[in-house]
Amino acid sequence: MLRHSMFRKVLIANRGEIAVRIARTLQEMGITACVVHSDADAGALHVRCADEAYALPGVSAAETYLRGERIVEVARAHSIDAIHPGYGFLSENAEFAQACTDARIAFIGPTPAVIRAMGDKVVARQTAATAGVPVVPGWCGSAEEMTGGRVQVEAERIGYPVLLKAAAGGGGKGMRIVRRSAEVAEAMAAAAREAQGAFGDARMFVEKYIENPRHVEIQVFGDGRGNVLHLGERECSIQRRHQKIIEETPSPALSPELRARMADAAVRLARTLGYANAGTVEFILAPDGAFYFLEVNTRLQVEHPVTELVLRRDLVAAQVRVAAGEGLPFAQEDCVPQGHALECRVYAEDAQRGFVPQTGTIEHYIEPGGPYVRVDSGVMAGTHVPVHYDPLLAKVSTWGCDRGEALARMRAALRRFVILGVTTNLDFLQDVLAHEEFAAGRIDTHFLERHAMHNGEAVPQTAWIAAALCANARAAASTDGTGETATPWRDARGWRIAGGEVSA
Repeated sequence: MLRHSMFRKVLIANRGEIAVRIARTLQEMGITACVVHSDADAGALHVRCADEAYALPGVSAAETYLRGERIVEVARAHSIDAIHPGYGFLSENAEFAQACTDARIAFIGPTPAVIRAMGDKVVARQTAATAGVPVVPGWCGSAEEMTGGRVQVEAERIGYPVLLKAAAGGGGKGMRIVRRSAEVAEAMAAAAREAQGAFGDARMFVEKYIENPRHVEIQVFGDGRGNVLHLGERECSIQRRHQKIIEETPSPALSPELRARMADAAVRLARTLGYANAGTVEFILAPDGAFYFLEVNTRLQVEHPVTELVLRRDLVAAQVRVAAGEGLPFAQEDCVPQGHALECRVYAEDAQRGFVPQTGTIEHYIEPGGPYVRVDSGVMAGTHVPVHYDPLLAKVSTWGCDRGEALARMRAALRRFVILGVTTNLDFLQDVLAHEEFAAGRIDTHFLERHAMHNGEAVPQTAWIAAALCANARAAASTDGTGETATPWRDARGWRIAGGEVSA
């Protein structure tokens, strides 16, 4: 039993697959895993997996999972020792972290001051530069200076193309690429309006736009006492609309020398911040091998399973221990990656129609299994996928001795993944993995813009559901002569949805 002496009960302020994943580690540590849930999630998998579940009346995220003050009230009412925010929602909200601290509830993450500083892209950029971390050439002026005329002057100095970015931004909002002087004023006004609407903050800054970069991040871990180490890199270049889809470690692009320099830069920045708990320093890697600071994610990343697979470490358990006041549970020399790992994000979305999020009830659900295949899921058969939240259903991760083995294992795993009732991106993921450029590791953040994926005409979901129901009905109603239940997979004869046999 690995019961933690300080934390008796931990509340997970999240939902879906990350809430399920955190709950399982807490339970393995002998800690009572508690969750909150909206009305729409009353029967969700994370509620079923938890030891205790508390309702947050309402349906939308704004009414429930984003109500930090209400979550803290629930935690106090139920004698919660610590809160794990997962990712998204309140995970990088400095006010929420401060509210936890003020209520004498441990926040499993970095300090409010670090979250606040790294949430401001201008401050983060300045801090990185002070720490000697390479930053993209750029400029940030006062609100009065950030006029079209001054921005044009600075853009000319930096050299086109440039990127206009929101100081409080993220997820591609408040961001515009400008390739010529005549576009600056209009792009600046549009980006500022979008930033104000999304973040309540219209401040902008300008950076040199790096063409066709890779997105490479370094996982760091600190104990708040000056001790910081890195846990290797993750390649996250396969993206659509600035949303990662496929991640892997190690990156196919890094030499040992470049890997060491990027890791050193990440650790140096984290040490400058006095970083505590898990964090990720994100970089863009230019085609010429130069790398530049992008941002710090002050939380656990969606893609953390690939790091866990190559290191055989539980990052959530390490987060809990550090938040409880322990030192780092491993040393740098203990963190030597073995093999290669890939992760694919499975979304309820229609890739053929612009990745529009899908809703509905999952009628049939079978996860792939086998050695070195990991599925982090927040759904099951019968789960209703609502419109109110992110459409991420599950993550499939595979490990191999090398990239080729991990890739082959992933393709096989995705073929075995059955989700019926809602449209998913499973076929789209298969197309990406099968592309010769991806197989060769020749990828960047514009890969999906350059290479069209052709899924062909999808078989209607109703046909797959009908096939599954017919197969189940036939299996339940017959035996194969040996006393065992007959299934289409044991039957040597042909079969069709409409009934009747087909000659072999």
